[in-house]
Formats: sequence, C-alpha cells, structure tokens
Amino acid sequence: MDPSTAEASGAEVFSSPADRTVRSTAPTAESRAAAAADSQGLTVKLDSWGTSAHGMLVYSTFSGTGPLGVTITWGDGTTEAVTTAEASEPLVSNHTYAEVGEYTITVTVTDPTTNTQAVNKVTVETLGSDFTPHAPLRLLDTRNGTGQEKGKVPANWGTSVKITGNSTIPDNATAVVLNLTVTNTTDSGHIIAWGTGHPRPGTSSINYAAGETVPNLVIVPVGRDGRVNLDNVGWGSVDLVADVSGYFTPTASSGYKALSPTRFVDTREGQGAAKGQLTGQGSLGVQIAGVKGIPKGATAVSLNVTVTNPREAGHLTVHPSGQAAPTASNLNFTSGQTVANSVIVPVGPDGRIIIRNGAWQPADVIIDVNGYYTPDSNAAYVPNWWGPNRMVDTRKTGSPLAARDYMHLLDAPNVEAYVLNTTVTNTTGSGFLSVAPDPNTREQYENGTATPPARPVSSNLNWTAGKTVANLVQAPPAEGGMVAFWNQGWDATDLIIDNFGSYNRD
Repeated sequence: MDPSTAEASGAEVFSSPADRTVRSTAPTAESRAAAAADSQGLTVKLDSWGTSAHGMLVYSTFSGTGPLGVTITWGDGTTEAVTTAEASEPLVSNHTYAEVGEYTITVTVTDPTTNTQAVNKVTVETLGSDFTPHAPLRLLDTRNGTGQEKGKVPANWGTSVKITGNSTIPDNATAVVLNLTVTNTTDSGHIIAWGTGHPRPGTSSINYAAGETVPNLVIVPVGRDGRVNLDNVGWGSVDLVADVSGYFTPTASSGYKALSPTRFVDTREGQGAAKGQLTGQGSLGVQIAGVKGIPKGATAVSLNVTVTNPREAGHLTVHPSGQAAPTASNLNFTSGQTVANSVIVPVGPDGRIIIRNGAWQPADVIIDVNGYYTPDSNAAYVPNWWGPNRMVDTRKTGSPLAARDYMHLLDAPNVEAYVLNTTVTNTTGSGFLSVAPDPNTREQYENGTATPPARPVSSNLNWTAGKTVANLVQAPPAEGGMVAFWNQGWDATDLIIDNFGSYNRD
C-alpha cells in the first residue's frame, strides 16, 4: 500500500516532504568533493499512517544513488537499521508501539559513496485511543437550553453538542461516550450521531415513535471542531439530551478488557442485592472492582442495565460511588415496561457504582457486566476509517432471525471487543436479544462441523410486539473471533447490526 492508496481507504497520512531533509557531509575534502558532485543531492520523503491500534507504517522514498544505509528511530526508544539496494526503491517499514500516543519518527539515510547523510522527521499519531472515564455530566438538553439555545430540534434538521473544552474533556479527544435521549416526540424517526468533518453515516443511533422517550449509548468520533452532530431524521420535532460518561484520546490511559456477559445483579432473584424491587427514589450500591474477575484497578465498567416490572414511569441513573447522583439519566421507562440500555460508568474509589431509581415507585433492576477499562489492558479503541457501516439488515435479505435461533458474525484477529449498535424491528411478539462469544470458527461453519454455542442468560435489548428497539453492544468474540446474536423470543424478528469500530490489542 502506498500513500495514495492509504488516503483512499480513509487513513490519515502524516507526511514530511523531501525539502525538509537536513543534509550533512563527512569532514574530509574527498567526501565533500564527492558530495558536491552529486547533482541531485540526497533527500528522503516520509509518509506514515496507522495500520492498527498500535501499529504504524513509514513509507520512505529517496533521491540519490544506492545502496543506502537507513536507520529508523521510532520515537519510543526503538531503532531499526536496514540497507536498501537501490535509492529508487521505496522502503516500507512497520512498527508496533507498546502504548497509544504521538511519536516522532526520524529516518537517517547515509550514502556510503559520498559519505553524505540526510535526516527527515515526521510526527505521527496512533490509530488507537485509550479511554478516560468522566463523571456523568449533562452537555446538552434542548428542553432547558443546556448546551444550546432552548428549543426542540425540528423535523429533518440537526443540532450539535460541543465536546472538547467542555468540563475536563481535552482538545485531542478523538471519540466520546454519550448517553443520548430523545423525548417529547410527536412522530416516528431516528437520530444520527456523527462527528463534524466525518462522512454522515447511513446508520441510526436511536429509533423512536410518537410519544416515546428513548435512550441509547453511543461511542461517536469527535469532529475537528470538537463537536458531535445530532440529526433528527423524522417527521416531527424532538427534544434531545446528551450526557457524557467518558472520552478517548491518543494518550496512554485505560484500555478495554472484555468479559463474557456476566450477571451481577437481579433484584427479582436476590442476586447481587437483597431480593425485592429497588424502592422509589432509592439507591443500590454494587461492588464492581475485585469481583468476578474485575481487578481493583479498574477505572470504569461497561454494563447492560435492564429495568423491569416498574410500577410507574421514571428513569435510572448510574454513577460512581462517593458522589451525589447527577442530573444525567441512563435509561427511561414507563409503567410496566421492560427496557435495557448500555452504560459505561466510572468506578468509585471504593470499587463500587450506584444505581438510583428516579421514579417514586419501585422497579426491578438487572445488571450484566460485559467488560471494564484498566491501565493494564492495551486494547485501544479504533473507529472504522470509513465511518459506521451496516453489516446486517435482515429486512433486505428477507430472512428474519428465527425464534430461539442465532446468527454468527465477524471474524477478525486481535479484537478484544466490537462496538456495535443492534436494532430489532418488525417484531410480532415479546423477546430479548443476547449477544455473546461464539466458540466456533468460520472454518467450522463452512465445513459443517460447527455446533450451536450455549444459549446465553444475559440480555442486551428487550422488545414487545410492534416496537423497534436499539441498543449499543460491546461484543466480545471468542478465541476464533466469532460472535453469536441470539433471538431469545418465540417469534421471528428482523435484526440490524451497525459496526462502529473495535478495541484492538495490537
């Protein structure tokens, strides 16, 4: 791959042209004379781009005569020495950094014939970004004028929310974790979240109908102007709320560690909490760090939170222990509704998180943990270069996901977890979707030796007849790279899967 091909694929190419070359000659008169005879002069042009979360490629092109001696200093204390046979041939070199970040690559070229030395440098940034948790904070609320002028977002119109420079979010934030909520809806539609300067995706982040209040978690790239766009694609105006719970930067912080979905709390059964519904206006503390494989040094946790059997409308707020409940909410519900939402929340200093029931009446709460963030993990987030892409839409294939059945998907090496938005639609009954690792390999499916994986007990989203429901899923693959998507209902349903990126280990 050359620089033009890399740019066409969407990769950011870092370049230092040949005219930035600094040349020097050996101190002897003979060497100076030989160097002067070289009419072209020895130069080096550098182009570099990321190849993985921590991987970097440098594409060096030279003028002068060969063979040439080349030394590459990668900026992390690592040096590589090579010899090129011909100066006319580009040199392609790859390196993997231990940590994400910004590095300066120095390429030093020596022509032994003239004893001329040429040096050029290029500053690069890894594709991968690490996560920094942020206490839940409301950045946008069109109902009261937080983050923008008060007023609903009109039909087929958009607004934006400032991310960088807001609270403690730095200017080099590459992506942000937002809990988006659409409310006061008067018609059906969907919301698209996307970063300014990135292609507007053809995917959706939230689907809504008239009269609904719907939340969903998004991990969305931050535009070069530090903003995220929120487009209302529908026939009626809506109010939008955006709460931040963390951000990603190309600075060493916390990487992601995936877990097979693990149930931590189920108040219906007394698992992880006293048996019985969480009281209205009450709070439930949950020990996260040091429990079920999550280390004490975990900085944040990735959850799927489900509320069921609520006795009236309300909302749940999830926040770190040691602080008062913020105004931000994580999921909204109506009386009798079962609804789930993904949550990424910082872990408090005592290793706990708090779930607060904002309703005045009790509700049952279920918490499934699917991963955590820790400085000990090198799995960094890499959004898709080309933007979110729709991987599955059974409406177009005419083959909805059958009742009590699953589909397998994805097959990539060195992936800790995929960041997906899953949506069910054209539902004819009640059910729930479970996303879990699939121990089979693609080869086993192709040769007919695959066996159905164990049916998961955790849920990622819940639905009732006639509803279109979406939820973000941080899906861990099995060792072979596969993920299973289970329809746990008794009726077929259409499934849509949008891929936003992944946490990569190299």
